[in-house]
Amino acid sequence: MTRPAWQDVPRSNLDRFEEIARSEAPELAHTILFQIRREYPYLHLVEDESGEPLALVGIRRAIEGFVSNLTAGAHPRVPPEMFQEFGRGEGLEGRSLDALQAIYRLGVRLTWRRLAEIGQQADIPAPAMYELAESGFEYLDGLVEQSVRGYAEAAARRASERLRLQRQLIELLLMEHRGDVSMTLAERAARIGWELPETIAVGVLMRPAREAVAPAVGEGVLLEMESEQPRMVIPDPETAGRAETLRRATAGWSGAIGPPVPLAAGATSLRWAETAVQLVKKGLLPQGEVLYCTERTEELLLLPAEDLIDAAARRCLAPLDGLSATQSRRLAETLLAWIETPGGAPEVAARLGVHPQTARYRLRQIRELWGDAIDEADQRFEMLLVLRALRLRGDLAPAQD
Repeated sequence: MTRPAWQDVPRSNLDRFEEIARSEAPELAHTILFQIRREYPYLHLVEDESGEPLALVGIRRAIEGFVSNLTAGAHPRVPPEMFQEFGRGEGLEGRSLDALQAIYRLGVRLTWRRLAEIGQQADIPAPAMYELAESGFEYLDGLVEQSVRGYAEAAARRASERLRLQRQLIELLLMEHRGDVSMTLAERAARIGWELPETIAVGVLMRPAREAVAPAVGEGVLLEMESEQPRMVIPDPETAGRAETLRRATAGWSGAIGPPVPLAAGATSLRWAETAVQLVKKGLLPQGEVLYCTERTEELLLLPAEDLIDAAARRCLAPLDGLSATQSRRLAETLLAWIETPGGAPEVAARLGVHPQTARYRLRQIRELWGDAIDEADQRFEMLLVLRALRLRGDLAPAQD
């Protein structure tokens, strides 16, 4: 390997170079800061306890550290804490690192210009000054690297804090409220920059796998993934395109989205979504998609009321008790088709997929078993609910379209 030219510089020249550079470091730092302030007037400078800008302290330390390491024959090392703090500050303020990197480049350029002049004063050979320039660019990379570390740390902290505040907002939205909570909601929403909608819908998800990646539900949708069943709060759910966006985002997930409700009634939407998810777990509603409760009204009204339906079925369908299971099922299916179908035996037969004569025979049996009670509106309505619930459970054959 080629011997570094800097190591061949006489010690006296190195000492002279370091002496001048270190003595001028404070003034050079002020010059650099002045130029930074002129080119970046919007830049907010944090001050230390003595009122001195931390940026000025950082510039001076960077210059002194660079010179000391260089003249000692060591690779220039960046003082990490100071520049990590600069990056951390940009991250906490939510700004990008672009301006900070531009400032670093400006500082290195001005520093190199002055160090080149000092090199001439100290009779530093040109090859050694070329190496100094290369070291300066490496030093710049080190400054940026340390700032990126601090920035990443701050960004992670901000993200963690936002998630905490978002969870608090979600919990508040999903609570039962007896009074006016609009001011509290507005305050919590403002902390994360969430615009309060007129209505919301609450979704409950079932993880397709333990380590499933959170679905990209889009801007504005609040997603809470820490629960066993992740929950999401959808603002203005009836906005055009919202349903399609959520459908694509939740592909492969199972779950349900409750009905749209006023902002303070999220608990109601959550309750329906949780009810639907329970039916999915029981196999009574389909898996592999996120269902909309408003499209599953019949199932959500009838299936959870299992005990009531069973009690009503024992009373309404008592005339079938003396029949075999097969006969009972066929007559129950025919009774439901008759209640649901305007018309007579031909229409019932078409719905059941049987011969009209078969339908007539079964309808005569129904008339004999129930008598005139079959014509009472309330009785027919109750039997309609009971028989539809049984069909939803799979106890009766589905109707044919």
